[in-house]
Amino acid sequence: MRLTLLRPLAIILALLLPAGLLVAQDTPAPAPIEEQAPPAEPAPSGEQPEPTPEENAAAPRDPLEIYADLNLFGEIFDRIRAEYVDPPDEKELIRAAIQGMLTSLDPHSGYLPPADYDDMREDTSGEFGGLGIEVTMEDGIIKVVSPIDDTPAARAGIMANDFIIELDGVQVQGLTLDEAVARMRGPIGTSIKLTVFREGVDKPLDFELTRAIIAMRAVRWSMEGGETEGVGDVAVLRLSRFSEQAYVGIEKALHDIYEQRDGEAPQGIILDLRNNPGGLVDQSVYVADAFLKQGAVVLTRGRVPEESARYDAQPDALDAMIADVPLVVLINGGSASASEIVAGALQDHKRATLVGTRSFGKGSVQSIISLGPDGAMRLTTARYYTPNNRSIQALGITPDIEIKQVVPEEFQGRDEIIGEAGLEGHITVEGQEETSVGSSVYVPADKTEDTQLQYAIRLIDGAETDPAFPARAE
Repeated sequence: MRLTLLRPLAIILALLLPAGLLVAQDTPAPAPIEEQAPPAEPAPSGEQPEPTPEENAAAPRDPLEIYADLNLFGEIFDRIRAEYVDPPDEKELIRAAIQGMLTSLDPHSGYLPPADYDDMREDTSGEFGGLGIEVTMEDGIIKVVSPIDDTPAARAGIMANDFIIELDGVQVQGLTLDEAVARMRGPIGTSIKLTVFREGVDKPLDFELTRAIIAMRAVRWSMEGGETEGVGDVAVLRLSRFSEQAYVGIEKALHDIYEQRDGEAPQGIILDLRNNPGGLVDQSVYVADAFLKQGAVVLTRGRVPEESARYDAQPDALDAMIADVPLVVLINGGSASASEIVAGALQDHKRATLVGTRSFGKGSVQSIISLGPDGAMRLTTARYYTPNNRSIQALGITPDIEIKQVVPEEFQGRDEIIGEAGLEGHITVEGQEETSVGSSVYVPADKTEDTQLQYAIRLIDGAETDPAFPARAE
């Protein structure tokens, strides 16, 4: 069946409704009238020259052209429905068309089906319904690394090094780690039975646990620089991602460090942002603000005024407490987006010395726009700039002190990524260079073999010196 006239008109009218009906926003001011150049002389042949791509992009399209394109879309959709070898899923066809439209814009825009949207919200909130156990896989069995304090697992008596052998009577052997974790998560208030093997206990132990809200730990800290690992005067804060738990994790870690040291400040602080993929922009502002007392943190500029803003640090008790403590920030090729906002702000304000290798170079901001029961769309709505008005898009942030890891032979050549500049269709900044060489993402699990971390510790201890450390505001 061919597309009837009513369907394309309905699609057209829906697409051409004013944006104010979908998202409440102020009407942007009309653009200023620019002085026009005199009309160009006609070509000798009498023919009009072809418009340039820039002119095509700037000129508004005739509505009839848009109608024709939508008619084409409708015609193709109907031909697929009628003639494809197997009956297609029409909802999935439409979702695929939406996905294609968004992903054609840049690598970071896209459509989120309802399940993916739920996963994204859980990821950014840093909270989920679960038991509160950090686990790993060992010989095909789930091993407890540690229970999280004040969670169902901790209260029930689950201990580090316990082996989980059954979940609700079903053996976990043969499941992947992700599959086992997915079974332990679930709606808040629901129950699950864990059967656990514990060394030194003859029989397996059964625990009936009720799922509760679990906050994923975004920040881990330790004291380093002493002869024994985990002992010393240098505080190392590892921030894994910028979820809603990022700032509260930094704040709690700093207070815990001072409490452990009876109020004495550490000799220095290392903020480890390596392989941190980013997250929420507001959390990056809060984290940078923890180390700054004033000044801009980040500037955003979008197509509409509502997407252009300046975010500033404010004085508070936390930044006053650590104001005199030297700060080192570790970055590498996997430090992206919100990580680069924090690193760029602390570098521009000369609050921190950046150590490591060039960052990823993602200098754009995405808005998550809910589509109700149909999921959400992730749309790039702004570019961001550091306080010194630097765009790091497809360029990255260069550390003050470049330190490379000693990469094992089996990883050499595979540990480097170009970053944003290597992504097809990435947004460009007119007149700005882009990186063309890779930056390593390798970080060894053993802290003693971590060249970048050990250099930062020696820098704070005074065993290493560099004019860039300590950073001093001019």
